[in-house]
Amino acid sequence: YNLYGPTEAAIDVTHWTCREEGQDSVPIGQPIANLSTYVLSHDLAPVPAGVVGELYLGGEGLARGYHRRPGLTAERFVASPFGDGQRLYRTGDLARQRGDGVIEYMGRIDHQVKIRGLRIELGEIEARLLEQP
Repeated sequence: YNLYGPTEAAIDVTHWTCREEGQDSVPIGQPIANLSTYVLSHDLAPVPAGVVGELYLGGEGLARGYHRRPGLTAERFVASPFGDGQRLYRTGDLARQRGDGVIEYMGRIDHQVKIRGLRIELGEIEARLLEQP
């Protein structure tokens, strides 16, 4: 099984039962119950199947925001463009949705990586290295 999801959205958001498809990567799958996924453009419009966009998450599993960080909460938790009064979480992950609805992870929109579950900004490492003689 392949489970995908950030801490801000109940850890596991999508599910994929792994099987041989002749591909180089494993999809992150489809949303689990009470959660939703959207692949959107920079202006929050849905992109067609096969087109890469940013992955947004919605539904019952979303956090309310970041503790004592209202600015970051406002940046990452945005009003849904679908007029349903819901909020969506901007994952910062690039994805594309196949014609069958399965989501494929494509990378990050920034230079962030995860090591053992910790988010690392590569720019911070680069800045410290450049401080060294």
